[in-house]
Amino acid sequence: MVKPVYTNTKHFLYSRLGVFFVLFTACCILPTVYCQSNTADSLKALLKKDNEDTIKVKHLNKVCVEYKKIGEYDKGLRYGKQALLLAQNLNFKKGEAISYNNIGNIYDYQGNYPEALKNHFASLKIRKDIGDKKGIAGSYNNVGAIYANQGNYPEALRSYFASLKIKELIGDKNGIANSYNNIGLIYFNQGNFLEALKNYFMALKIQEGIGDKFGIANSYHNIGMIYYNQDVFPKALKNYLVSLKIRESIGDKSGIASSYHNIATIYYAQGNLPEALKNSYASLKIREAIGENQGIAMSFINLGLLHSKLNKLPEARNYLNKGLALSKTIGIKNEIKNCYQLLSDIDSKMGNSKSEILNYKMYIIYRDSLNNEETRKKSIQSAMTYEFDKKELATKAEQEKLNVISAEEKLKQKIVIYAVAGMLLLVIVFSSFLFKRFRITQRQKAVIEQQKHLVDEKQKEILDSIHYAKRIQTALITSEKYIERNLNKLLKN
Repeated sequence: MVKPVYTNTKHFLYSRLGVFFVLFTACCILPTVYCQSNTADSLKALLKKDNEDTIKVKHLNKVCVEYKKIGEYDKGLRYGKQALLLAQNLNFKKGEAISYNNIGNIYDYQGNYPEALKNHFASLKIRKDIGDKKGIAGSYNNVGAIYANQGNYPEALRSYFASLKIKELIGDKNGIANSYNNIGLIYFNQGNFLEALKNYFMALKIQEGIGDKFGIANSYHNIGMIYYNQDVFPKALKNYLVSLKIRESIGDKSGIASSYHNIATIYYAQGNLPEALKNSYASLKIREAIGENQGIAMSFINLGLLHSKLNKLPEARNYLNKGLALSKTIGIKNEIKNCYQLLSDIDSKMGNSKSEILNYKMYIIYRDSLNNEETRKKSIQSAMTYEFDKKELATKAEQEKLNVISAEEKLKQKIVIYAVAGMLLLVIVFSSFLFKRFRITQRQKAVIEQQKHLVDEKQKEILDSIHYAKRIQTALITSEKYIERNLNKLLKN
């Protein structure tokens, strides 16, 4: 049976069993679809009141996304293109990038990969110009998904790793988990189940930590694919059923279709063809309702295989030819390969040897183009490049940390040096001040001493003069005793 899938599509074979199962499925998902339709109507009501500004661009883009969710892709495209035109007229670059992204997603769901790539690359360019890292990571992821659908695994891995690297830098946990899931899917398609499972469990751990139900459902779904390919069918079915339950709870129509598709592969592997048919019809009906061409092609191929096993070879060939034509239209190499292989088997049963050989040759060509050694080498090279870049970034981050520490130490040293220099400068200034004061004091002291000396000398001169005058006076004036003696002499005479 066709390998379990991650993406989805449309078309339905009406049978009593299929109709009953699809009606049951519709009862589960219609309430969610109704709510989403109401959301779109509410947004459209806002558009009538909006001016021709950036708010209107945002509302137009939201309406586009809501219509994508409910599978009304033509309406979604119409609103997405209106948003793009208005954003361009307003030179609103971020809104323009989001519009290109939304349009690209719708073309991707429709299987129009050239237009999808064209729009995603346009979005990527604008996001790079305006430095929107989260947006750049998203664009790389979308481009990787398209390359993966085309079977171009080296380019898919390169884009996914580029997306993962940015998500790790900005700490986008939800985005990191999605990248791990996408990388795991590429390894799965190449048959490297060990690496695939490793990436799926890494994604699941992150998603459970942040409560991302949509992502958790995808991870359980993908882990189930690994167990299926390892022929561990009970574990595979258990993971698929867990995934289906979560997807029904959140109204993920595309995911529900994928779950039914993969559950069908388990029942086929266990030989339970009625259950396999029932789930295949249910998956196909949902895919028809939402217009997912890739899923339609895969459902056609599954139904072709199931009818072949029931020995209904004309019906089987009819389904396979439809699946082949649709796969070629949208360029899904892996499904083209599967169709040619199954058609070759049917030709062998019907005895159409010429057609059998031709179909088998085409199967070999597509198989080799998907899995040749050069492709594997390029994939490994992409992984190695990512790991090298990751280590280089880690080394760079460590070196930057050391540089910061070194710069801090240098700053501390400068502060200490400046502080010591400042202290020394203060000491010098203060010492200079003290020295000046000392010199002034010394000069004042010298002046005082000089003045004192002059005063002392003046005082001495004055005293000497007084003493000299006194001596002169004493010398000139007759003493009293001399006078008295002479008077006495006169009296006696």
